[in-house]
Amino acid sequence: MPTPRPGAPVRGSRSGRPVMAVLDLLGRRWALRILWELRDGPRTFRALRADCDDASPSVLNARLRELRDARLVERREGEGYALTRGAEELGEVLLSLDAWARRWARRAR
Repeated sequence: MPTPRPGAPVRGSRSGRPVMAVLDLLGRRWALRILWELRDGPRTFRALRADCDDASPSVLNARLRELRDARLVERREGEGYALTRGAEELGEVLLSLDAWARRWARRAR
């Protein structure tokens, strides 16, 4: 399955709206978890796999390839995988979502 792109049809939408493309990309198995684990800095493939509860190497590689194609993740020589500058802003959004989720969890009990 190709990497979702703004302006192109994606799973669940033919509109090409950027929000639909990002929801398709981030909704893929392990994508959000990878971005979440990279929020504190670069990780090697092995460390990232361990952080992702031993996700299958083939799925992890596929997600990393898609996230690299989308310019959210980059591979740094000697460091491993890291968020790009553009994705650091997404990291802030994920932190806000985490704060909301914690409040929701308290209310949902």
